Amino acid sequence: MTEEKRRAVAAIEEKAELIARTADSIWGFAELSLQEERSAALYCKTLEDEGFTVERGACGIPTAFSASFGTGRPVIGILAEYDALSGLSQKGGSLIREELVPGGCGHGCGHNLLGAGAMAAAIGVKAYLEETKRPGTVVLYGCPGEEGGAAKAFMARDQLWRGLDAALTWHPEDRNEVSTGSSNSCIQVQYQFHGMASHAAGCPERGRSALDAVELMNVGVQFLREHMSSKARVHYAITDAGGRSPNVVQPRATVLYMVRSNHVAEAVELQKRVDRIAEGAALMTDTTFTRKFIDGLADTVTNHTLEKLLHENFSELGVPAHTEEELRFADELSKTYEGADSVPGIGSEYDAEYAQQVKTLRNQTGRAMNDFLLPLYQGEAFNPGSTDVGDVSWECPTAQIHVAAWPNGCPGHSWQNVSCDRTSIGHKAAVHAGKVLCAAAVDLLSDPELLRAARTEFEERTEAGYTCPIPADAVPTVAD
Repeated sequence: MTEEKRRAVAAIEEKAELIARTADSIWGFAELSLQEERSAALYCKTLEDEGFTVERGACGIPTAFSASFGTGRPVIGILAEYDALSGLSQKGGSLIREELVPGGCGHGCGHNLLGAGAMAAAIGVKAYLEETKRPGTVVLYGCPGEEGGAAKAFMARDQLWRGLDAALTWHPEDRNEVSTGSSNSCIQVQYQFHGMASHAAGCPERGRSALDAVELMNVGVQFLREHMSSKARVHYAITDAGGRSPNVVQPRATVLYMVRSNHVAEAVELQKRVDRIAEGAALMTDTTFTRKFIDGLADTVTNHTLEKLLHENFSELGVPAHTEEELRFADELSKTYEGADSVPGIGSEYDAEYAQQVKTLRNQTGRAMNDFLLPLYQGEAFNPGSTDVGDVSWECPTAQIHVAAWPNGCPGHSWQNVSCDRTSIGHKAAVHAGKVLCAAAVDLLSDPELLRAARTEFEERTEAGYTCPIPADAVPTVAD
């Protein structure tokens, strides 16, 4: 590691208390998608205090922002998220399920750590640019609504990411690794059917049931499933059944649909078929419906060049070191869920030899925390989940890492995650993620050959072109 890079990383360590304090504040706000007003305001104020030029309301999204430092190219983007999940309020550092606010929200996906760690990386890169006086710009993007809102995809529609030479990010997980492989694209649309109320016994002929329309739509989609690709998925939730009285023909009913595919272009076409099924259900029931686009996001595009760079820096920096007290807490927390003995890592799902290597590392560690770096895996891999980081990866070379913030096998979107997110284990993960991302960004700023290689690979992988899942007239919103 060069002295310049070492000092950039040291600048992050000097801000460790600020990073932890910010993560804890965001944890306490626990704001849902596109409602992250206090969270965004805190980041903007903190980044201005740290010497960044801040633009609020990026791409017209009130809780989005950008914070930049430097001049000229290369331009390296760091992606931050900070939205929470409903129904996951939980006391921090607790080994039992304890709601902090009854029915409240919580950071079950660790976005309080994600945003703070991304900020840490930007602070480190700023220190590097200040010291070296090199040309180059670092931009921290505040991206709201990852859990439902897909702000990055709306930004992609506005071609924001095309101005970057590379984008880096991270996510809290139960292991330390460089992420790879594709993910599912996803489109959410709400259908609200409108009928006519009547007495279900006295004059049913005068009624037009919106609930019948929803049920017929669901039946139609069930028959569609046979004619989708094997990796496509369609989910739904009836969010309004029209009322509680069975002797009333329901005049309204609402269903929320989620269409997934491992290729965004296919998801867009599949979504059109679901739309036609809604039209058919309305015709069959003599009702009407209102279609409300909620969000859409693309599959991720792998970039092995950036993944290798991240792994090299991760290897050099090692993994977060935990105290015996932290390890005991993780060991006890791991007893509260199933799957604590699972084999971690993306590669473990696809390569038996790789999985055996990871098992050996787990056995050597002997604790719930995976205090080791997984070997670099760059084989074929697929994550059935979805992230709007995918839309960024269609417009510029993009890569991300995972840093252990939770014990092995800890389920996603769980109270255990929320509990761990407000501990020193979570704080260390955020600080360390910032260091790895910063170190990789420094390499990209100082070595044009790395950027050229990443760009060449990106252009080859995206030759087919980006199909944006966001309609031109759509605005970020949430389901009713």
